Amino acid sequence: MILSIQNVVKRYDKHTAVDHVSFEVPRGSVFGLLGPNGAGKTSLIRMITTITAPDEGAILLDGRRLDERSPEQIGYMPEERGLYKKMKVGEHLLYLAQLKGLPEPEARKAIGHWLDKFEIQSWWNKKIEELSKGMQQKIQFIATIVHKPRLLILDEPFTGLDPINTNLIKDEIAQLNAEGTSIIFSTHRMEQVEEMCDHIVLINQGKNVLYGEVQDIKNQYKQHLYRVEIAGDWPADFAERFQLASRQNGTATVQFSDEQESNNVLQYLVGKGVHVRSFNEILPTFNEIFIRRVAETGQTAPISEA
Repeated sequence: MILSIQNVVKRYDKHTAVDHVSFEVPRGSVFGLLGPNGAGKTSLIRMITTITAPDEGAILLDGRRLDERSPEQIGYMPEERGLYKKMKVGEHLLYLAQLKGLPEPEARKAIGHWLDKFEIQSWWNKKIEELSKGMQQKIQFIATIVHKPRLLILDEPFTGLDPINTNLIKDEIAQLNAEGTSIIFSTHRMEQVEEMCDHIVLINQGKNVLYGEVQDIKNQYKQHLYRVEIAGDWPADFAERFQLASRQNGTATVQFSDEQESNNVLQYLVGKGVHVRSFNEILPTFNEIFIRRVAETGQTAPISEA
């Protein structure tokens, strides 16, 4: 495990922001850190990055408790960007890279590599304030990964990016992960969780309420719904024999009490001489799982699928 959160508690005055949370981030994974606003995600990230310390419990990075050298192994891209508007791009990136422990010659080489890769070499002497929000986002991303962190924490990394640059950053994240970087991905966009993450933890009201592999969780919350598509007409007694959630023309959604019962509909349709074009299980989306689990724990939260 690259990161282990062990029974961590964080309090602010009389408010408990993180309440005995435990989970582990597998090495080399893309791990989703999810939760409604105010759930405790930011407090957790601040402790992982050593900005604050837990009041109780322990956080281990690569098997060792966090210390003053731990930030050099971590890259953190916050949702609220922290670039200095009056600084020039090159000197700003050099400054941040050296804060992460890179000697200046090595920092210059690494920064040059990323500016070349993004085809923005000419930005070196531009002031941050001269760049668009999307351009600043690219600089923030370079600043986050230039020191080759072993653990990368990305909080809403695609905010302000157009679709082309979103795909560009997604590709770079995937490449970093393929090269061994472990990634914590915090977002409200549930379609991005399904696309990018293999493990997740859901925090609500400071507590861990859902944790595990994405596919296992989707299987856990499935409702034995199947979409059936046929050619031609439905048998006259089809609706009487099976529990239909919906039916329209040649497509029906059927709900079963268990997986074994799903075989019955295929046998029935084939026995009636019906040509079955497709028969697929409908797994819940993460947006549906998120809303359901958060509601079960006493708080509702709108989630964007846009």
